Amino acid sequence: MNSHSRSEGLSAARLMMVLSSVSPLFLLWAIRGAPAVDDNYFIPSMVVLIVIPNLVLWLRIRAAKGNREKRELIVGTSEDHREHLLVYLFAMLLPFYVDPLGTDRALVSTIAAVSFVIFLFWHLNLHYMNIIFAISGYRVFTVYPPSDGNDVSGVEPLVVITRRASLPNGLRMNAYRVSDTVYFEGA
Repeated sequence: MNSHSRSEGLSAARLMMVLSSVSPLFLLWAIRGAPAVDDNYFIPSMVVLIVIPNLVLWLRIRAAKGNREKRELIVGTSEDHREHLLVYLFAMLLPFYVDPLGTDRALVSTIAAVSFVIFLFWHLNLHYMNIIFAISGYRVFTVYPPSDGNDVSGVEPLVVITRRASLPNGLRMNAYRVSDTVYFEGA
């Protein structure tokens, strides 16, 4: 099966990961407010958009650990994605934060723009960008399998969230499956 036709499983987990990656924006909006929406509705909505996705992600990791959904991963090569977090913060969060939400039209256009970003995160499998992981000392790596000539398994890269500073070639590690392409190496 080629990578273009492969379906990423655990859709709910992926959606929650995408929403949790956008949660810093929801926090900034909750603090700033939106004059077009009463704070009694806006702030609780933002809190829900912060808490629920991160809670579901935490529960998914906990379920993976409880169900022993572990897989041994072998590093062929790896890429550190710390720079992706910086790009994410500056390219995604700041433009949406500085856009005023003072009118109904501005609010609707901003919601539409954030919806496009969420779709792109989903479609491009960028659902592993989570500032809570970064604050907690985790790093994100794309791990490419070793080239062992096997056409059936290990052909697609995986995302590994770990506290390790590097993932040297040939490293064998056990990680929990968060989604079909995202793995979490945690205690």
